Amino acid sequence: MNGSLCRLHESEEGHVTSAAGALIAGAGAVLVGIGAANGTGWLAVAGGIIAGVAILGWEVLRHYSIDQKLMARLDRLESKGE
Repeated sequence: MNGSLCRLHESEEGHVTSAAGALIAGAGAVLVGIGAANGTGWLAVAGGIIAGVAILGWEVLRHYSIDQKLMARLDRLESKGE
């Protein structure tokens, strides 16, 4: 099983790294809903902050794990063609 997780993490179609940010953002959004439903302002605010930071982190992880590697590969291909 460990080999399967490693392969998913390294493969281009898995995108496991960026899924972590989405899961944390989802948990923050759930906390916003719970805090708003219970009238607990501090929980709603904390959930909003968690969701916002996680969404930004998700984009950074996605850019680093997917876009940056893809652009580096394209740059190598373009330099070979010249």
